[in-house]
Amino acid sequence: MAEKKYDLIAIGRACIDLNAVEYNRPMEETVTFTKYVGGSPANIAIGASKLGLSCGFIGKVPDDQHGRFITGFMKDAGIDTSNMVIDQSGKKTGLAFTEILSPEECSILMYRDEVADLYLDTDEISEAYIKEAKNIVVSGTGLAQSPSREAVLKAVSLAKKNDVKVIFELDYRPYTWKNSEEVSVYYSIVAEQADVVIGTRDEFDMLENIEGGKNEETVAYLFQHAPELIVIKHGVEGSYAYTKAGEVIRGTAYKSNVLKTFGAGDSYAAAFIYALIQGKTIQEALQYGSASAAIVVSKHSSSEAMPTVVEIEALMKEQA
Repeated sequence: MAEKKYDLIAIGRACIDLNAVEYNRPMEETVTFTKYVGGSPANIAIGASKLGLSCGFIGKVPDDQHGRFITGFMKDAGIDTSNMVIDQSGKKTGLAFTEILSPEECSILMYRDEVADLYLDTDEISEAYIKEAKNIVVSGTGLAQSPSREAVLKAVSLAKKNDVKVIFELDYRPYTWKNSEEVSVYYSIVAEQADVVIGTRDEFDMLENIEGGKNEETVAYLFQHAPELIVIKHGVEGSYAYTKAGEVIRGTAYKSNVLKTFGAGDSYAAAFIYALIQGKTIQEALQYGSASAAIVVSKHSSSEAMPTVVEIEALMKEQA
């Protein structure tokens, strides 16, 4: 088999994070914010590239200053942006203002109406490009609205056709979804086709449209379909990986000087995927993910704070 050009290609949301510079105060009283690239798939690609993986990105950004900022940052991070589409119809970039009231109380005020990334169209998904990847990473937010929804489904279909592994990061955000039934329908379609599914316990509840779901029941359902590996995260209690062969592996959380809670999931996914691609055990991959998340929640940004392999392994060694 010909060598694939990309370890992973992420698809979906690339937007702007405006993170509060002033900590421990409500957003109403915050006047200074710092601009970063944000959006789960963009952050995962940035994190994975920083760890040394070869990454590409499929998405849509506006033909304006924010769109150029995003594309430039991702290029500088070593990500191939040849399949980032420039919207010419006047759509805008999604904005996320963050509030840091305390390490435990962080909130995000999201602007997601008529945003460019949700207008990625099916004819903008290249089969030739997807064929060049070992893995594609899709995130739940890209399924929230048409035509992005169909574009993501097409990407998944093309990946399956061309023996490219599908990694589904559930990345549930309530914005732009109409109701929980809709979330469950589209999450289920992708989760049942994915090779790897990663999310929090709450996100898996959204997938199944239930409350207080049990891990064992979730994996029993998904293992009737394509997934080979399912990772369910339980915050400070750690994470659990389930394999189709019946293994259950627990990953523990690392201590961190927490500044904020957002960004943890994206950094976790980037490092977890990196470790798997490097041939590490699932147990090691869980620990790489947890260590990466612990580092990012201690920093102000998400994308710029993505750690290096050296930083991750140093924390793992320090808290071994």
